[in-house]
Amino acid sequence: MRIQASDVADAVGGELIGPDVTVTGASIDSRAVAEGRLFVPIVAARDGHDFIPAAVQAGASAYLTATGPVAGVDATAITCADTAEAFSDLGRAVRRRLPERVVGVTGSVGKTSTKDLLAGVLATTFVTAASEKSFNNELGLPLTLANAPDDTEAVVAEMGARGIGHIAHLCSIAHPTVGVITRVEAVHLELFGSIDAVAQAKGELIEALPADGIAVLNADHEVVIGMAPRTSARVLSYGLTPSADVSATDITLDDQLRASFRLHTPWGSTAVRLGARGEHQVANALAAAAAAGGLGVPVEAMAGGLLGAALSGLRMEMTTTAAGVIVINDAYNANPTSMSAALRSLATLNAGRRVAVLGSMAELGDDSDRHHVAVAEQARDLGIEVIAVDEPAYGPSATHVAGVDEAVAALAGTAAGDAVLVKGSRVAALERVADRLA
Repeated sequence: MRIQASDVADAVGGELIGPDVTVTGASIDSRAVAEGRLFVPIVAARDGHDFIPAAVQAGASAYLTATGPVAGVDATAITCADTAEAFSDLGRAVRRRLPERVVGVTGSVGKTSTKDLLAGVLATTFVTAASEKSFNNELGLPLTLANAPDDTEAVVAEMGARGIGHIAHLCSIAHPTVGVITRVEAVHLELFGSIDAVAQAKGELIEALPADGIAVLNADHEVVIGMAPRTSARVLSYGLTPSADVSATDITLDDQLRASFRLHTPWGSTAVRLGARGEHQVANALAAAAAAGGLGVPVEAMAGGLLGAALSGLRMEMTTTAAGVIVINDAYNANPTSMSAALRSLATLNAGRRVAVLGSMAELGDDSDRHHVAVAEQARDLGIEVIAVDEPAYGPSATHVAGVDEAVAALAGTAAGDAVLVKGSRVAALERVADRLA
């Protein structure tokens, strides 16, 4: 979005030093700066101020700074007390320039895929901006808003939380008019302490909605649909429960794990085929359809949007190696719910040998070992071999290896017609296994 540097200074309560240039969006990574962007240096493990010269050389026309203008750098400086807080303030200012169609999406699992599917559906009817990848925190949200095109008609903003109050803060920036909650599961329990705390945090999204807004809630998940009294907005439910406002029947999977089904909504019914893989994507598609329908997308357009939606990377990516081995790369992240869904998808494939290369499921708290064992036992019951990479908690039914090289070696016996799933939390970075197999 184009905005004058003087308006940025007003938004962040800072001082403009240099020409009043027009900036076209923002970046917090000097390696990803586009021409004319505002560079926002974040102080974390490394001080982003050190990269201001590189950002300007890459094309940034202005930069925020909490340490004053950088000598010898030919670009407009905007001073502020704290660059991260200033970026939130800038996000609020940009939000005031956007239309009322702003959708927040949260949940323990499925929020990124739901965000991607919803963006694809909304784009059939509106000029749509959406969070990149999983940019869902106090930095990712202002990036989404600041980089929305000037003619944006709808925004989809993913919202993550690592504690109570985080989503409320994000809502103070984005002011969503539609809120989607997917599921509440045992994720990040080391940070939250309990599922009740996770539910409290996720529900902050619908508490922030205006009375004329829309809360989209999962009717298949008792904790989520039970949040309805926490909002003054209109509630639209979705799920496989027949009584849900938006539901699916006649679900089938093809040999590429892509689901087809009959979509039922208050606005009509239509046949849908998903481009996204995995039966678990049906629920995410229903959430997207409910939010889009509430915003006026015709039901006839939903099918095309759901089919063509582009999902973020490392999520059920399916390839076949030169040797004929099917590889499912679902390595972006993992928790007990998403692990279970991925294993069920692997089990449906018409394959000879089925192997799951699994890394740690992080931040599960005191129940971590129990959850890992349960995943290994589910795999065994589904006829799936488990190769556990640097995670002893999967127990005796798994083959344990120390790292990527050993995991690849353990797969040496796979042959044409076999299938391999690769999945773990982000810290495991098991996409390296999928890359080596490819």
